[in-house]
Amino acid sequence: MSTTPPVLAAELAQAWADIQRHHPELPDLAAPESLIGESSSACGAELSFERLLHEAVHGIAAARGVRDTSRAGRYHNRRFLAIAEELGLDHPEEPHASSGFSLVTLNPEAKRRYRTTIERLQRALKAHTVATAADTKRSFRGPAARHGSSGGGVRVKAVCDCGRNVRVVPSVLAQAPIMCGGCGKPFRIPDSVGETVGAAS
Repeated sequence: MSTTPPVLAAELAQAWADIQRHHPELPDLAAPESLIGESSSACGAELSFERLLHEAVHGIAAARGVRDTSRAGRYHNRRFLAIAEELGLDHPEEPHASSGFSLVTLNPEAKRRYRTTIERLQRALKAHTVATAADTKRSFRGPAARHGSSGGGVRVKAVCDCGRNVRVVPSVLAQAPIMCGGCGKPFRIPDSVGETVGAAS
């Protein structure tokens, strides 16, 4: 299997078309390439079929003229959840304080319905990841990335109590607090690993 981004883009487009067969009102996916190599802070998820189905919820909401998010697209409301449930996504817990019902997961029926599509996309994603990792090893990333300063490393979402968020390298946040100009409180990384960083700051 080729591991070039155009091939992965084609697989994403095919998976999207598979969703459209079950939900004809879903608009076409204009640029599958835009989903490659990026995560969504609002979705809190890396690229996968589950993430693609999440994006399809937004597509159907747009087609229906439904406002499914607020707070600059970060907070996913109950209208988002209602459409998500139509597409086979569940959110069994209470809404997250800053992202609402964004962290939806495939229900068993959707897993059965899209089993072949999921397997095909997973193969393409795995091949793309292997190819990308090989390219990264051969490429020059500069001194900032090699030494782990603020110019390099993986940035994660840090949030404050008022719901604002920034992207930051965890090691930078560990050096000193980054204060929110809106509420005056420090940003913290909300996942279990980041809580330690947030507490230390």
